[in-house]
Amino acid sequence: MKEKHGDVEAQRPSHHQHIGLSPTRTSQLDSEYRTSGWTKLSYLAVYFLCNISLTIYNKKILGKFGYPWLLTALHAGSASIGCYILLLRGHFSLTKLSFQQSTVLALFSILFTVNIATSNVSLALVSIPFHQIMRSTCPVFAVIVYRVRYKRTYSTETYLSLIPVVLGVGLATYGDYYFTTAGFFLTFLGVLLAVVKTVATNRIMTGALALSPLETLLRMSPLAFIQAVICATLSGEFARFRAANPDGPSRMMMLALAGNGLLAFLLNVSSFSTNKVAGALTMTVCGNIKQCLTVVLGIALFNVQVGFLNGLGMMIALSGAAWYSLVELRSKGASAASRAAAATPSKG
Repeated sequence: MKEKHGDVEAQRPSHHQHIGLSPTRTSQLDSEYRTSGWTKLSYLAVYFLCNISLTIYNKKILGKFGYPWLLTALHAGSASIGCYILLLRGHFSLTKLSFQQSTVLALFSILFTVNIATSNVSLALVSIPFHQIMRSTCPVFAVIVYRVRYKRTYSTETYLSLIPVVLGVGLATYGDYYFTTAGFFLTFLGVLLAVVKTVATNRIMTGALALSPLETLLRMSPLAFIQAVICATLSGEFARFRAANPDGPSRMMMLALAGNGLLAFLLNVSSFSTNKVAGALTMTVCGNIKQCLTVVLGIALFNVQVGFLNGLGMMIALSGAAWYSLVELRSKGASAASRAAAATPSKG
C-alpha cells in the first residue's frame, strides 16, 4: 500500500521514480529527510537575516541602481569568486560529472537567467501589486509540480495552511492592479519558472547529482555571469552605464557594489543551503513571508504608509506561516517515529 503522510518536505520518492542514486548519494539524499525541524528553522533564520540585510543595504546604501543585468552579473560573479576561494581553502571538493550531468547544470543556469529576464520584462507591463500577488501563488504551483512530476502527497492540513499564506500576501500587497494581456502571461510564466527553478535547485542537491550547495553555486554562477553580461550588452545597459559614468565608477560606488556583492554571495550560499535542508515548498512559503517582512521593514525604517487591509494581510500571512511550520514539525516527529518503528525488529 502506498504510504501517505503529512511530512511537508520530507516525502520520500516512490520506488518507481528514476532517481538512479548510488549508495553514497542516497545517504546525501536522506539528509533532507532526516533534518530536524529546529535545524531547518536555524537555516531559515540565517536565510531571512541575509535577505533582510541585503534589502536594507540596497535601500540605504546602493540606492536605485538602474542596471538589473549588471547587478545580476555582479551577484553571479561574486558567487563565483567566493565559492572558488572556499574551494581553494578546502571547504568542499568538486564531483566528477559526466557530459550529461554538466549539460543539466548548464541548462539550469539558463533557467536562472531566463527567470530573471521574464521578471524584468513583465514588471514593465504590469503594476507592482499585481506582480506581487501573482508571485504569492508560488507555493500552490510548487505543490502541483511535486504532485505531477514526483508523485508527492501532502496532508490536508498542509494544503489548508498554504491558503492564509497566499491570501495574506495578496491582501498585504493590495494596491492598484494593472496589467496588459502580454504582461499577465509573462508574469504567469515568471511564476512557473520561479517554481521550476526552486524545485530544480533542490533536486540538483538532493536527487541523482546530490551536489553540495557550494558546488552547485560554483558550477552555476560562472555560466549565469556570462549570460548576464551578454544580456547587459544586448539590452544597452553597458552603454548606458558608461555614458552615466564617463570617468568610471567612483570609489564610493565601487565600495557600495563590493558590499552588495559580498552580501549577495552570503545570501546565495544561505539560500542554496536552506533549499537543500528545508525543501522547495518551504522556500516558496519563505518567499511569501519575505514580501510581508519587506513591507514591515518599509514601515519601520522608511516610513512607508500602509492601509488596514495591508496590515491585516500581513497578520494573516504570518499566521499561515506559523501554522505551516507547526504542521511540518508535527509531521517530522511522526515521520521519525514511523522510521524508528520500522527499524525495530518484530518479535517472534
